[in-house]
Amino acid sequence: MATADDQLRFFPYDEPYPNQREAIDRIANSLGQSRDVLLEGAPGTGKTLSALVPALAYAREHDKTVVITTNVHQQMRQFVEDARAITRSEPIRAVVFKGKAKMCHIDVGYQECQSLRDTTRELVETETDKQQLASRQRELLEASKQGDSSATEARSAVMDELESVESELAELQDGNVCEFYYNNLTDDTEEFFSWLFDDVRTPEDVYAYADAQGLCGYELLKEGMEGVDLVVCNYHHLLDPMIREQFFRWLDRDPSDVITVFDEAHNIEGAARDHATRTLTENTLESALEELESLEDSRAEPAGNVIGAFLAALRSTYEETLGSEYAREKIGDSWEDIAVANDDRKDDLTMAFLRAYEGKGIEIETELAVQLGNVLDEEYEQAYKDGEATTRAESQTLQAASFISTWMDEGDQLGQHPMVGLRRDGTTDEIYGRAELYTCIPREVTRELFDEVYASVLMSATLRPFDVTEDVLGLESPARLAYELAYPEQNRRTYALEVPPLFASDRSDPHVQKTITAMLRDVIGFTPGNTLLFFPSYSEAQRYYDRLGANSIHDHGLGSLMLDEAGTPTEALRQQFVDSENATLCTSLWGTLAEGVSFDGDDARTVVVVGVPYPHLSERMEAVQDAYNRAYSDSRRRRDAGWAYAVEIPTIRKTRQALGRVIRSPEDFGVRILADKRYTNAEMGKYSVRGSFPIEEREELVDISPEKLKFAMLNFYQDHDAYDGEPPMP
Repeated sequence: MATADDQLRFFPYDEPYPNQREAIDRIANSLGQSRDVLLEGAPGTGKTLSALVPALAYAREHDKTVVITTNVHQQMRQFVEDARAITRSEPIRAVVFKGKAKMCHIDVGYQECQSLRDTTRELVETETDKQQLASRQRELLEASKQGDSSATEARSAVMDELESVESELAELQDGNVCEFYYNNLTDDTEEFFSWLFDDVRTPEDVYAYADAQGLCGYELLKEGMEGVDLVVCNYHHLLDPMIREQFFRWLDRDPSDVITVFDEAHNIEGAARDHATRTLTENTLESALEELESLEDSRAEPAGNVIGAFLAALRSTYEETLGSEYAREKIGDSWEDIAVANDDRKDDLTMAFLRAYEGKGIEIETELAVQLGNVLDEEYEQAYKDGEATTRAESQTLQAASFISTWMDEGDQLGQHPMVGLRRDGTTDEIYGRAELYTCIPREVTRELFDEVYASVLMSATLRPFDVTEDVLGLESPARLAYELAYPEQNRRTYALEVPPLFASDRSDPHVQKTITAMLRDVIGFTPGNTLLFFPSYSEAQRYYDRLGANSIHDHGLGSLMLDEAGTPTEALRQQFVDSENATLCTSLWGTLAEGVSFDGDDARTVVVVGVPYPHLSERMEAVQDAYNRAYSDSRRRRDAGWAYAVEIPTIRKTRQALGRVIRSPEDFGVRILADKRYTNAEMGKYSVRGSFPIEEREELVDISPEKLKFAMLNFYQDHDAYDGEPPMP
């Protein structure tokens, strides 16, 4: 039985926070019962160590491995720092893992890498065989010189075998190999592993060290994962079933010997949905038909029947939608969805496919196409290994036929939503389409994972309502832990601002824009330092960036104004912002700065969420709502599960994440503002969202009019002696 001191053996600092101490004990108790844990803790309250410390202690005592994962790059860096702190007080063997594409020294794809690795290993094994045979023939030659007649006969057989091996070796040497992996197999790598486990190394560290030695760091990492205490990785290593199977094999662990820790776990839902969604482009279908043209195989004709009909159906489906030349001109280089699903019959693409198909049976001919695709894929593999091809081709027939089979088998199942997309090729300027099976219910992906591992800890600042998280991810009776912000209440104020409700239809109203602009000027003017402004979209961020105006901001002594734009890297902008002393950053709540990014101390003093930032209600969102309604509305908890699960709760989680960008330590202080009447106690009926916040956060919300906000901020920041010199005048 582990003692309290045993539970803290991996805690790298003097004492845990009070909430951390309790969380560590409760998580340790849950792990002892092989029970999953949902841990919600306010930003900056030490959730990572609350989970890692008891997980590592349990794993060390019971011979298990801890895997901690995130989808936020900055959090991975934080995991590395925490692991380094731990190993300086209680040594652990830790590996930080990224995908092959980020660590490949010769920049080849997954399939090419597989082929190169197999061929290179075969080459090294054949070289070893040659050396052993050569050594054996020398021994036999010496014995025959000493008069051993049997040695002469045996040597003749060895020489024949040696000749055969040399011929095989010559063929392999003419083929494709990876020099880096070759060195892994032939050099002494003990020094690498000694260096690797002397500290906690990042993938970038591993890449640089291995590159200098002419080694493949990615393959060495895979070899070194066996027997480690801790692995840090991205979501896709666990959420993709095929990658997960390989990943556990590299660990040399059964799933039941793995404890998983998910950070920013409110993002698992979307990440799992992305991993489960399947697509097939028009280009792949065309390539498959080209691949079939010259084949002398009886399966080529039926394969062409199926693939050709599906291609024709895809084209006719989107051509009907495009219609005019004007509609064509509007298609850009991002995928644009086209609705094909129907309530009372199969989707439009399937209907068009059934009309276009002429053959002996879709199911039979699709199966023949899959068989042929597998044969072609094996041939491409062998050609690459033998050096007959400089790249490892993949069978387009296999990809197309496999997708068509899945489309026909699963397209009308609950949680699968058929769609068609269009985009413009940036090189040719041609429009092309794709078919997509969009996965609406992520528990079909996540439940299997959580069932097969020993236990999981899911942590986030915004996991509540816990019942929704359990439903959506398929968790059975996990332990529930929730810790509110334990820092001094006098160091923060959270205001619900009585400005007009910013419904989408009202955002263009000049009066509304004038009111919001005036309020934002007050916020910026009375903030002693940097201000973060989160808007429902990038276009709204642009609108108020323009209205506030960089020049007028400077004219009023209000510092610099910055804009985060869609599709642009944010790290340089974030660094510029935190390096400033009096800056305002306008961004979207759905961008990358709203979560997983710390703005500590002076980095940001005030944060404002403008409006209730519901996502754009696209067909995808409506499909998710419908699937959630059908899956969960009969539950004991919620009648309108679709809206609650798919829209309102994720939106409030995003809002809470944004508010958590400030107040990151016991000494930190700041103001948090929710600018929309729907956050207040005003009677808003079904539009009110205040009730969607956890009760302790609702109790902190102070309703205030926009006219009084500047006075409230002035008093708060004066109480904290925050102004440098004379405070601003209201």
